[in-house]
Amino acid sequence: MSAFNVVLGCVMALLVILCTISSMARYYIKFTIFIALSLICATVPVPLMLLKPFDPKNALIPSASLRVFAKVFGLSWTVRGLENVDNNRGSVVLLNHQSGLDLFPLAVIWPLMSRCTVVAKRSLQYLIPFGTATWLWGTVFIDRGAQTARDALNKQVQAIKDQKRKLLLFPEGTRHSGDRLLPFRKGAFHVAMDAGAPIQPVVVSKYHFLDAKRHKFGSGEFIVSILPMIETDGMSKDDIGALVEKTQISMQEEFARISSETLERHNSRVKAD
Repeated sequence: MSAFNVVLGCVMALLVILCTISSMARYYIKFTIFIALSLICATVPVPLMLLKPFDPKNALIPSASLRVFAKVFGLSWTVRGLENVDNNRGSVVLLNHQSGLDLFPLAVIWPLMSRCTVVAKRSLQYLIPFGTATWLWGTVFIDRGAQTARDALNKQVQAIKDQKRKLLLFPEGTRHSGDRLLPFRKGAFHVAMDAGAPIQPVVVSKYHFLDAKRHKFGSGEFIVSILPMIETDGMSKDDIGALVEKTQISMQEEFARISSETLERHNSRVKAD
């Protein structure tokens, strides 16, 4: 046991030294720790999830743990627009997609929006045991562009209507770290129209503390802004183009505004350091 403690101490000391002298090492070490902690947070509560499988409430325990670990990583956040959340109605929630670290904003959103179900690509389901845990808290897995994806989303229409589910999707379809949101796909808007449910745009500010190209992963903050619902009731499929454009413009404007705000504070911290 003493030999093990010595080896463990040496490894920890080496990691601390690497984190101190190399931003690239710090980047990869922090991401490795993030992945490990996400796996632990998701899978440890699985026995409890088995008592009520596919219930969105099963995500509340992992999300609480992730919020704690976000603070350990030196991250802080602010939520705005809580008055725009109506948990007495189903809706289609749209969230911009930046990084695997989106798990942190999701952990912030989950307890605020009742019966929230996330749509994810099917490959995630096979990342056992993490995929198993996400399956148990009701994640809807789809194969993009396939008929099975449309069938899976169509099933959620009735859940939005009858169970007042909130279906959360990333309308850009893929993650990116740019200053402009990618063009929105129309699938989420079709679901909202079919369900006669509103669109609930949610915007997360740019992660200025994260720079994949320069291999930097520092401490910082993000803002989660919940925008007013956009009603779809009474709209026809002919209106979908205008609806997509209206939603993207409002989310882009908010993304630029709150990202500018966090960038200013980020730059101030960098100068102070």
